[in-house]
Amino acid sequence: MTGKKNHFTVLSLFKSVRATMLCLFSLLIVITMVIFLVISVDYTKKTVLENSTDYTSRLVRQVNRDIDSYIDYMENISSMIIQGGDVQKYLFMEMPKADVQEAYSRIVTQFNTVVETRQDISNIAVVTPERDYIINNGMDALNENVSLQDVEWYKKALEGESRIITSSHVQHVIRNNYKWVVTLSKGIRNPKTGKNGAVFFIDLNYKLLKDLCENNSLGTNSYVFIMDESGKIIYHPKQQLLYNGLKKERTQEVLACGYNGYFITEEDGADEGKLYTVSVSEKTGWRVVGVADISELMKNKKETEYLYMLTAAALLCVAMLLAIFFATAITRPIKELKDSMKEVEKGNFENTDVVVGSGSEIDSLGNSFNLMTARIRQLMEQNIYEQEEKRKSEMKALRSQINPHFLYNTLDSIIWMAEGGKNREVVRMTSALARLLRQSISNDNERIPLEKEVDYAGSYLTIQKMRYKDKLEYEIEVAEDIKKEEIINLILQPLVENAIYHGIKYKGSKGLIRIVGYGEEDNMILKVIDNGIGMDEKTLQGIFDKSKASEGKNGVGVYNVQTRIRLYYGADYGLHFDSALGEGTTVTITVPRNFRE
Repeated sequence: MTGKKNHFTVLSLFKSVRATMLCLFSLLIVITMVIFLVISVDYTKKTVLENSTDYTSRLVRQVNRDIDSYIDYMENISSMIIQGGDVQKYLFMEMPKADVQEAYSRIVTQFNTVVETRQDISNIAVVTPERDYIINNGMDALNENVSLQDVEWYKKALEGESRIITSSHVQHVIRNNYKWVVTLSKGIRNPKTGKNGAVFFIDLNYKLLKDLCENNSLGTNSYVFIMDESGKIIYHPKQQLLYNGLKKERTQEVLACGYNGYFITEEDGADEGKLYTVSVSEKTGWRVVGVADISELMKNKKETEYLYMLTAAALLCVAMLLAIFFATAITRPIKELKDSMKEVEKGNFENTDVVVGSGSEIDSLGNSFNLMTARIRQLMEQNIYEQEEKRKSEMKALRSQINPHFLYNTLDSIIWMAEGGKNREVVRMTSALARLLRQSISNDNERIPLEKEVDYAGSYLTIQKMRYKDKLEYEIEVAEDIKKEEIINLILQPLVENAIYHGIKYKGSKGLIRIVGYGEEDNMILKVIDNGIGMDEKTLQGIFDKSKASEGKNGVGVYNVQTRIRLYYGADYGLHFDSALGEGTTVTITVPRNFRE
């Protein structure tokens, strides 16, 4: 027959079902909380990033619209001046000198008015390839060190392109006027040749673009810059660093980005990257780029994560309390069943019924346990009853062994005296025997007071002394404090009888039997002491052997008394023999005081 294999289960890791449930609940709760934290933090980051991207996109589009509106306004000014007629008359038509001077005055007044009323316009001018010009209020002049043919925007405007807008640069065409500007230029058509014969340009103050971009700043470490369609920087808040090569912008990524797109970069040595949001102007082709520092957008990230962790911790505590409550509630019937089983193991069947009342599998198990304990209790009670009846029957049987044996010995003594012609002694012994038997038969109780048991032994010794005359003496010394204690009957007389027939009878001189009784702690000690022939070690070792008693090698009463005492009081009590050849024998009886069966 092969044994069952031990299969691994989760329950084998823990000592109790409750601990298992708590551990599994805790594991599930922790996993759930971790997933909650990861999803929440990731969702928050994505939401903040999406909101920031949307906000930045709207902002750069607004900057782009403002710039487009401004460029439209500048174009309107240029168109108004070019199409007004005075510039063409002055440059290309032959007129009287007074008319030319008058046209010049109107143009200068017009230019001067624009420059003085618009702080965002640095210069306004008309210049021909022959270096004829009108600049601002007419007091400024061209820079003689600059060739107009080397100026790219001038060259493109003269060649016929409708409108040229430059990136930011230092205007060096005008003498002693070196300002950072963005130049808008247009060619002026010569009616005579049908080609452009001059160039009109307006220098937009660089400060205008700076104000437009900085007024829409995204944050402390964020900024807006403008780039043309070729990748040149038109405006940047750190223009000098760019020119000196100390800073670079991701112009290729900006050019590759859509009209209204964005991308995120990772910066070396930074915890977070940067968000680039691009808006392309359909009018100018410029790209307005908003650069936002993601760490600044996520400045409340740690506070948010802390709040999430605090919330998760609070939820975890609540969940753990609920887990403990439910685990305890679920396992309480199992614990009660376990406690009841421990009581049953100890032999306590009282108040061990388990009441569940949940209708679950545990309830069914509890009902089965209750039925089992009830059946065991019933069987035990039946067994106890049967054993008690058996013990009583054995006690009665042992008592019945004593009476015939004693009667036989006494009658034998009476016969012996009758044969000797001792009629008066026969009468006295027969009367004593009748009195002794009457006392024994009239008391059916299993236990009697010790003083009655001593009286029985005294009556017996009286009979035996009449038989043996001067050969037997006896003494009885029993303490008064134990005389009222109860003891099983007929335990002294058999021992006295045994002392007479196996000790005193074969002694050459007079024999003495003493009965001594006293209390010792929780026990009563009774001793039957004789000065007979005694016993050797071999006989002493076999004193309680039933087979030897039946063969007549020792008294039937010794085995009988020992058996009765142990049946009634238990194995810790009984007889103890001390004997030596030629010196006598002492039998010590030990029984408990105040014994309750």
